[in-house]
Amino acid sequence: MTYQIAIDGPASSGKSTVAKIVADKLNITYIDTGAMYRAVTYFILENEINIEDAESLTKAMSEIDIQFDRNDKRQLIILNNQDVSDDIRSTHVTKHVSAVSAKKIVREKLVAIQQEIATKQSVVMDGRDIGTVVLPQAAYKFYFTADPEVRARRRYDENKEKGILDQSLEELTEEIIRRDHYDMNREISPLKIADDATVIDGTHLTLNEMVEAVLSAVKH
Repeated sequence: MTYQIAIDGPASSGKSTVAKIVADKLNITYIDTGAMYRAVTYFILENEINIEDAESLTKAMSEIDIQFDRNDKRQLIILNNQDVSDDIRSTHVTKHVSAVSAKKIVREKLVAIQQEIATKQSVVMDGRDIGTVVLPQAAYKFYFTADPEVRARRRYDENKEKGILDQSLEELTEEIIRRDHYDMNREISPLKIADDATVIDGTHLTLNEMVEAVLSAVKH
């Protein structure tokens, strides 16, 4: 059976973690679209490209190649033959990714890549516009959400585990609220709930409960 599973939601709502587990359990491909936008952002920052300069941004997008790979432990994101899996998770990239993602040329290129992948194989894809723009015909659509304070705590704990201690819990909460507002109100592909999506509020759910909610709907 071929699956197209779309999972949308704001930052740190659990969508990526759940998507990875669901993909493993169904033995299908997980496409981390957020990592793709982070890779583009990393490239732009590293090369000091002005995203308000349309010509420079268009040229940069023509020079970017993004691939997914795996090692024994996790999925890797490869930018122009370089493993940038850790680099793209830096606070510097996080602070700029929403602005880069809002650019039309960036979204057009990455959406085309994502749609092409999904035509060739079963996928679980998570992001902010998967059910509304990238895979509007997906049979299974979910929208994850949770209170900002809960999402900030998750991000804080993840960062602490990775040794990233440059933001307090309060700063992360403010950043998540600010990013939610930006993502929901941007002109290109704003974050919103697809009409036919199942909403999963993870504020009081465990990770396993969120995974089971998706799997039970898919296997129903």
